[in-house]
This record gives sequence, C-alpha cells and structure tokens, in this order.
Amino acid sequence: MTKKLEVKPKSPSAKPKAEPRKNAPDEHQVRYAHTLQGYEQGLRLLQSQKFEKAKSLFEKVIESGISELADRAKVHINICNQQSDRIQNTFNTPEEHYDFAVSLMNLGDFVTAREHLENLSSQRPGLDFIWYGLAVLECLTGRTSESLQHLAEAIRLNPGNRFQARNDSDFRNMADDPRFTELLYPEGSVGA
Repeated sequence: MTKKLEVKPKSPSAKPKAEPRKNAPDEHQVRYAHTLQGYEQGLRLLQSQKFEKAKSLFEKVIESGISELADRAKVHINICNQQSDRIQNTFNTPEEHYDFAVSLMNLGDFVTAREHLENLSSQRPGLDFIWYGLAVLECLTGRTSESLQHLAEAIRLNPGNRFQARNDSDFRNMADDPRFTELLYPEGSVGA
C-alpha cells in the first residue's frame, strides 16, 4: 500500500517566503560601508585641522553602534577636543587670534578663517583691523557687498585703512567697482 501525499492548499493571506538574493549586500554590510565612509571623511577633516566638523562625524560613527569603528572614533574625538582647546586657548591677544585667521586665509581655508574673524568681530567690534580682515576675506571669496560693508566699518574705526586699501592687491577684484572707488576716494565725489 502506497501512501498518497496530500497537498494542502495555501491560504490566500499566506505570502511566499522571499528567497534571499545572491550577491546582495546584507543590511550590516551597507551600514558598515556607510559608517566607514563617514569615519574616513572625519579623518580627512581631522588632518585638515577642522576639528569641530571632524568631531561631529566621529560622533555619528559612535552612534552607528559598529564597535570596531566606534572605538577608533572615540580616540579621534579626544584628539579633536584637545586640539580645539589648544587653539582656543593659544591666543593671548586679539592680534594673535587675528594673525591666526590671516594665516588660514593664506592657506586657502576661507571657511575656518571666516569663523575666527566673525568670532573676533563679535567679541571685539571696536578693533578696525578685524573688520579690514573680514573685508579682504569677503573680497577674496567674491562677496563684494559684504566686503564693502566691512571695509566701510574698518575705515570708520580707523581712517588710515582707506589709504591701506588703496594699495592692497587683495582688493583687486573690486578695483573697477564704483562703490569701492567712492569708498576709497570720497574726496573725488564731493564736488559731483
């Protein structure tokens, strides 16, 4: 006697099990790759001395829960904190802080230079050289209106800045701008 196999009909609500796709990365691999990318970007920022931006990326790495990267990210966060503290505490005078910002501009790190100069301008708004530095920075980055505003403030605080700006090659981008000419040579516009 042979036993007959009975096939039970599937209920209409039962869904077939999905076959795992071959060669498809699993969720952990995708998350690891994404986290690794953030970790590597954080390292590049750390090497560029952009400590606050690097720190935020390393914090995201820690939040990911991928322990092998999170442990390394914690070490790098400590480095970021130490370097940020060192930079913030190294300036004994506003002039030293300004010189640091100018050195950043000379290196082409306009974003960080702007952060330092804006910080200085809010702390010490009466120092003309800070406004002059902001005017140069804005001119170099193509922000003409902002540059003119900052230069006007620098001249208001110290009229000698007018003569300095006349010979400053950093303002060559604005040489043909009538607003710049009027700001530097107001005596020419008195009789007009």
